[in-house]
Amino acid sequence: MLRKVRSLAQAFLDLGLSAERPVAIMSGNEIAFQIVSLAAMHVGIPVAPISPSYALLATDYAKLRHVIGLATPGLVYANDGARFATAARAVLPAETMFVVGTGRPEGIAHATLDSLLATTPTDAVETAAARVRGDTIAKLLFTSGSTGWPKAVINTHGMLCSNQQIIAQTWRFVTETPPVLVDWLPWHHTAGGNHDFGTVLAQGGTFYIDDGRPTPAGFGETLRNLREISPTIFISMPRAFEDLVPHLRNDAVLRETFFKRLQLIFYAGAALADHVWKQFDELAIATTGRKIYMMTGLGSTETGPYAVGACKEYHGAGVIGLPGPGVTLKLVPTGGKLELRLKSPSVTPGYWRQPELTAASVDEEGFYMMKDAVRFADPAEPIRGFIFDGRINEDFKLTTGTWVSVGALRTQLIAQFAPHVRDVVIAGANRDYLALLLLLTPAALAEDKTKLREQLSEKLRAHAASATGSSMRALRALVIPGDLSLDRGELTDKGSINQRAVLDNRADLVERLYAESPDADILIASDAFVAQQTGAQSDRTGPS
Repeated sequence: MLRKVRSLAQAFLDLGLSAERPVAIMSGNEIAFQIVSLAAMHVGIPVAPISPSYALLATDYAKLRHVIGLATPGLVYANDGARFATAARAVLPAETMFVVGTGRPEGIAHATLDSLLATTPTDAVETAAARVRGDTIAKLLFTSGSTGWPKAVINTHGMLCSNQQIIAQTWRFVTETPPVLVDWLPWHHTAGGNHDFGTVLAQGGTFYIDDGRPTPAGFGETLRNLREISPTIFISMPRAFEDLVPHLRNDAVLRETFFKRLQLIFYAGAALADHVWKQFDELAIATTGRKIYMMTGLGSTETGPYAVGACKEYHGAGVIGLPGPGVTLKLVPTGGKLELRLKSPSVTPGYWRQPELTAASVDEEGFYMMKDAVRFADPAEPIRGFIFDGRINEDFKLTTGTWVSVGALRTQLIAQFAPHVRDVVIAGANRDYLALLLLLTPAALAEDKTKLREQLSEKLRAHAASATGSSMRALRALVIPGDLSLDRGELTDKGSINQRAVLDNRADLVERLYAESPDADILIASDAFVAQQTGAQSDRTGPS
């Protein structure tokens, strides 16, 4: 790898690439992605990984055109020239070099990666490498753009090194046993590209690229990989853990291979349902005689990503933990919550070519404002860490003027609807009462629809009957068809749900929830509750 990196780095230097003309990557996880990325960073040239969906799923290429215009790359790489040719022709300026791994891109000048790898390195490579400092830009990582156009978050070499130092001090086992990962998380995001790949690179481990996904169509490939490879760390979104439990229970080979040398299970992006946590504990004990440590944390593209993480002494479902070594945390009372703000060498210096956004992202003391809220797991003993308390900008008021704390209610609802619901989106801004959009677990999706409807209706009625007030009581619910979309901003870079984007994108579902005469798919707690909240009369005689 080092030989290839030096050869390609020399080619990049010969082409005059720099921070003003960086390297961009349009395609997804593959070995050549890292050859290109490491070669650029080795000699102080930033790399700008771009979501492949901007090129492959879009039709107007608006986001791709925006990020290319913001980064102004001197070279763009794509693994398959034929697949990315249409997008490249549409957005790349004539002066931008297009490099492909395989496949001939029609109608656009290009070079092959192999031709650049044939470059003979000179002393200029190590001279350039020696000039790299902590404040040298390593990457430009684009946020999902859920509230506007994607922003280019500057990731410096100092940020990447700080993150790895935090990991080495908090996950000490990675310095003793080289980590082995079977990982699908995309490298154009901070979790997969910085945290996961970076940990393996820094500690001399082994990284298996998982071509699977935690989706109905993609999870089979993940299962095949996990039947062959024993990871030391398993990192994924909660849905993957929900999908994995029944397969671990029913497949002895998978179970033995998966738990054989596992040291850590890390979930991110959303809360892990307590029943899933307990099932993992039971399976681990039955297989190995001990529990496998499970944890989560909180971070963002701007924090590189490690900011807050659970500690071994105090952990549990929902606990995000404490600030990592070198991270200073400030809590600011905001709208009845505690807003989390951070200062650390692992935090970005700002947004590339957008100084106004940089200025707006920090407070008067220079703390980065994540716009996330936290609460103490145990107010009497702060060392037990924090629990995620929602996004500051997600809370809203009902027409009564009552504030709704989305984060706290969402956590409660997930527990109440277990094991059928893996997440909820809460509607109700400027409405008389709350209503829910439900994301089902894989097990629930496989159930008989009539039986499932009865179970969900029963849970909704029980929730409404036990709720203590209008800000904690949902009266209607509807199952979201299909999955949420990262590219439409429904999932954030952290993998968590962007409540506001889901509500905006699925306004038709929200209108169905609040229709005067709801259709047959709408679950209703009781007509009496609805009438009480709205002052309306109903002809319906029973629960739906």
